[in-house]
Amino acid sequence: MPASAELLWECMKGNTSFIRKSANMPIMSREPGNLCGKHSFKFSGLANSKVLDVSSKKVGSKEKIMLTTHHKKGSRVHRPGSILLAAGLSKSTKKGLQQVTKATEGSFNRRDLMELAKIKFQKVKTSFKKKKLVFKSRRATK
Repeated sequence: MPASAELLWECMKGNTSFIRKSANMPIMSREPGNLCGKHSFKFSGLANSKVLDVSSKKVGSKEKIMLTTHHKKGSRVHRPGSILLAAGLSKSTKKGLQQVTKATEGSFNRRDLMELAKIKFQKVKTSFKKKKLVFKSRRATK
């Protein structure tokens, strides 16, 4: 039987390898499944049984938007490598937002993270845009 989420959080909130601290900043976390990167129980991907994360993944020259959720089978808790499921999202804004909505509204119980996931999807999508280099001719300025 797995431990409760509250007990896991109390054990790891002060001592985990994913904590990132800096002066005059809130404590951040790099744990998988953490939607906002904040070190809190609400966003923890390790302590909560319901996990949601939107992130980018680069494979070669291609960039993908990934949606990470917790596996539905309870037996996966005993196998840490297979607890989280990663699925690709469409880069189309309309289709990608529909996929995020479907993942949060269906059997997923964390509807409080839906708006944050949509905002992060938009931010990840805009981060893929490259700046266009503009070359100015020195001769045309005369």
